[in-house]
Amino acid sequence: MKKKTERRTFIQQAGLLTTSAWLAQSRISPLFARTYKPFPIPADKGLSKAYIQSLYERGNATTYLKTKNELAYIGMPVGGIGCGTVYAGGDGRLWLWDIFNRNMEGVEPKVVEWSIFNIPKRKIRSRDGASYIAPAKDIRPLLQEFALQIEYKGKTVVKLLREEDWDEIKFEATYPVARVQYIQNDLPFTVTAQLYSPFIPLDENNSGLPATIIDFQITNNSGTDATIAMLAVLENKVNPYTAKAQAHKRANKAYNDNKLQAVYMYTQNGSGAVKQDGDNDDGNMTIACLQNAAIHTSAQWPLQATAFRDTSEADAVADIGQPLYGTLCYRTKLAKQQSAKTSFVIAWYFPNVNLTKRFRQLQGDGAYYTRRFSSSLDVAKYIAANYAHLSGQTMLWQRTWYEKSTLPYWFLERTFLNTSILATATTKRFDTGRFWGWEGVGACEGTCTHVWQYAQAAGRIFPALERDTRARVDLGIAMQDNGGIKFRGELETHPAVDGQAGTILRIYREHQMSKDNIFLQKNWLATKKAVEYLFTLDKNGDGMEDTPVENTLDAMWDGEIAWIVGLCIAAVQAAQLMAAEMNDAAFEEKCKTYVTNGRKNMEAKLYNGEYFIHRPDPKKGRANLGSYNTCHIDQVFGQSWAFQLGLPRVLDKTKTVSALNALWKYNFATDVGPYLQQVGVGRPYALPGEGGMIMNTNPKGEAKPYGDNDTWQLGYFHECMSGFEHQVASHMMGEGMKDEAMVLTRAIHDRYHAKKRNPFNEIECSDHYARAMASYGTFITACGFQYHGPKGYIRFAPQWKKDDFAAAFTAATAWGSYTQQQKANTQVHIFSVQYGTLSLSAIGIECFAVKKAAKATVRIDQLLLPATLVQAGNDIVVTLAEACNIPAGKQISIIIS
Repeated sequence: MKKKTERRTFIQQAGLLTTSAWLAQSRISPLFARTYKPFPIPADKGLSKAYIQSLYERGNATTYLKTKNELAYIGMPVGGIGCGTVYAGGDGRLWLWDIFNRNMEGVEPKVVEWSIFNIPKRKIRSRDGASYIAPAKDIRPLLQEFALQIEYKGKTVVKLLREEDWDEIKFEATYPVARVQYIQNDLPFTVTAQLYSPFIPLDENNSGLPATIIDFQITNNSGTDATIAMLAVLENKVNPYTAKAQAHKRANKAYNDNKLQAVYMYTQNGSGAVKQDGDNDDGNMTIACLQNAAIHTSAQWPLQATAFRDTSEADAVADIGQPLYGTLCYRTKLAKQQSAKTSFVIAWYFPNVNLTKRFRQLQGDGAYYTRRFSSSLDVAKYIAANYAHLSGQTMLWQRTWYEKSTLPYWFLERTFLNTSILATATTKRFDTGRFWGWEGVGACEGTCTHVWQYAQAAGRIFPALERDTRARVDLGIAMQDNGGIKFRGELETHPAVDGQAGTILRIYREHQMSKDNIFLQKNWLATKKAVEYLFTLDKNGDGMEDTPVENTLDAMWDGEIAWIVGLCIAAVQAAQLMAAEMNDAAFEEKCKTYVTNGRKNMEAKLYNGEYFIHRPDPKKGRANLGSYNTCHIDQVFGQSWAFQLGLPRVLDKTKTVSALNALWKYNFATDVGPYLQQVGVGRPYALPGEGGMIMNTNPKGEAKPYGDNDTWQLGYFHECMSGFEHQVASHMMGEGMKDEAMVLTRAIHDRYHAKKRNPFNEIECSDHYARAMASYGTFITACGFQYHGPKGYIRFAPQWKKDDFAAAFTAATAWGSYTQQQKANTQVHIFSVQYGTLSLSAIGIECFAVKKAAKATVRIDQLLLPATLVQAGNDIVVTLAEACNIPAGKQISIIIS
C-alpha cells in the first residue's frame, strides 16, 4: 500500500550517515560496477492537495531555533563577491574564515567514510559530498565574540552572544541579511543583530567589499532606566599558516579619529616592519565600531569582569604562540522603552590570491579590492563614510525581494540564497577586474562553461560581471581559431559542446541585460565565430549536433543526444535574433535554416512518443556511455533556456510538456531511498527519507540502459544534483506545471533544512556549487519575466495570483518592485523603481481581468504618457510614444481597461 507523503517527509532528518562516492584523479573512481537492476519510481507521488496548496502560502521568513537544535550547521556567507568565505552562524558569531587564500578544496577539506545498504564503506572527499553527510560546523581558526552587559535595577547581567548563553535564539534566513534574535526569558530587553556584507544588485564593486557588518539593536523593556555595553572581540590571527615563532610577532594598533574607532591587526617581521613576503596569508584585519567606542588593543580572554571598562590605545605586540585580542566597547544609557543601535565592521585584506602558483598559465592574480583599498582599515573607513548608502541599499533590496513580494517566503529564499555562492571561495575577482570561479569551492577550475551556464543568478543581479566574462574570457582568452570556446578558459585545450551552446545563450542574456547595443556590437564577430563552430558539429547537416565533444557529465557521447541537440538549437535561435539586431541578414538566414531543420528533426527522430532520447551513432551503436532510451533530466534543456531569454519556442509545447511529465513520473521520488537501494548509489546529494529528481532512470527496463560498457561517469546517473533539479523546476514553471515545480523546489529546500545541514550550501562537486544558481531561473519563470534593455522592453506574466501579485525585478540600470492587481474591471500594473533609472519603451503583460483590452493609460506618477496597445490572445504589449526614463523613487503605472 502506498504511503502518503506529506511535508514532514521532506524535512525529516535523514541522519548523518557518513559518506560514499568514488573519486579517482579527476572525479569518480570506477567502483560503480553493480549489475543494473531496473526500479520504477512510483508514479503516484502520494502528495495531498493540502500539502501542495501549502506550498503557495505566503508564510513568513524561515526562522531556525536553538530550542529545535537548528543552529549548529548554519553558515550564511556574509563577505563580498570574490572575498573568500565568512559565515554568519546560527547564533550570530562569525565562523569558517576561509579568507587566507588557502585555495583548499571544500569548506572543510576532509575524507569521510560512508556505508549504506550493506555496501562496503567508501571514502567521500569534499567534491563527493562530504559536507552533505557530515556537515561542517564550529570551524573557528580565530576567536570572534560579542558580549553584552546590562545594568538595571541595581544588578548587572553579562551575556555572551552565543548559543549556550540564551534561552532561545532565532535565526531568520533571508539572504543577504541574517537576522538573529536573542531571548532570555527573565531579561526584559530585546536584543537583535543583523549581519551582512553590502549587497546591492547592479553594483558589483560595493557588493565586493572584504567585510562583514553587524548591526545591533537593544530595546529596554524593563520599565526603568538602564545602561548597556556591547563588547566586540577579535583575535589577531593574521598569517595563521606562515607566521613563525622565531621570525614574526603579531601586532595591534588603535585607530581613533573621533568618527571611527578601530583596532588594526597585522604581523611584524623581525625588524618590526609589516610582514610582506608574498605569502597567501599576508595581509591584515580590522575590527571597527561606527559609533563612539572604547578601544583596547591587548584585551584579555576569557571574558573578564572589567572588560567592559578596560581600555588601552597603546600599540600591542605578542609572540606568535600567544593570543592577541582587540576589543571595542560601545556604551550608552537607555531610558525605559528606548532603543539603541550600534554597528561594528570586521574587515580583512589578504590580497595575494596566488592562483598562478597552481595554474601557471592563468591570466589573473591578486584581489580586485586592492584597486580600491590599501588595507582592511581603509575598507572599514570606506564603510563608515558610506554606511548610510551601503546599508540602506542592502536593506532596501532585502525588503524589495522579500517584504514587497507576494511569493512564498520559502520560495524566495531558495531561489535567491544560492546567489551567496558569489560571496564564497568558489569565486575570485582578480586585480585586473576579471571574475573567475571554481565549480565548487576549490574544485574544478576555470569558470567552467558547462557548469556556469546553468547559473542564472549572476547575469540578472550583477550583469556587468557576466558581460566582462563573456568578452574577456569566453570570446577572448578561451576562443580558439575555429570558434571553439575552451570550457575552462586558458586552463583547458578544447570546448565542451553544452558549454559552447550555453555561452552563446548567455551572450544573448548579457546583451538583454545591457542598456544599449554596445556589448553586442563589440562582440558580434566573435559571437558569430562561436556559432559557426556549432555548425561544424552537425556533420550531416540536419540541424542536430552529432559530433562527440565533451559535456558536463565528463564524457564524450556518440550519436544525437536530445539535451545537447536542443541546447544547440536554442543557442542558434538566440544567434538568429542577435543577427537580426545587427542587420546581418545572411547570418540570420543561416541560423534560421539550422533552427528549422534542427527542431523538425529533433521532434521527429529523438522523441519516442513520451520523452526525448539519445539516438546512438549508426556505426558505434551503444559501445560507449550515453543516456539512450533512458529519461534524462536535461533532455529539454534548450527549451528551458528559451524561457529564461524570451526566445520563440525551441520545441513543440505538447512534446515538451510530455517530456517534463515523464521526468516527474519516472525520475522524481518523494523518498529516493528505495531507488538508491535497488539501483545503486552515486554521490550522496540526497539520502533515504529525502525527495529529489534522479538524473537518469530506465523506464523501458533495459538490461544495459546506459551502453555496453560501464564507466565511472555512470555514478552521476543515480544522483540528485540540485543545479540540474533547479533547471527542471524552472522549466516546469515556465510550461505551467507549477505544482510540480514547487514540489521539486521544496524538496531541495527541505534537503537543506538547518537541522540536517547548512541551508546556504548546496553541494555538488564540492561546496557552494555554482550550478545551484540555476535556482534563480525558477523565480524568473514564476514571474513570467522577460527583459530586453536595448529595446527598452519589460514583461511580467506571473504563474499564479495574477489579480494580486508583487515581485522584485532587475534591469540593466535599475531594480525595484513590480505589482499587478485587479480593480473592478481594470488591471493595474506598477513598476516602482528603487535603484537607478529604468528606461522603457514597451511593456508586456497578460490579460486576466479583461477579455478584450480597449485602452491603456500610462503615467509616471501623475504625468500622462501617450501609448498604444496591441493584444494577441492573452498577451498585451503597451508601446510608449516616446521612450521614458523612470528614476529611483518614481513609478510608472499602466491601467488596462
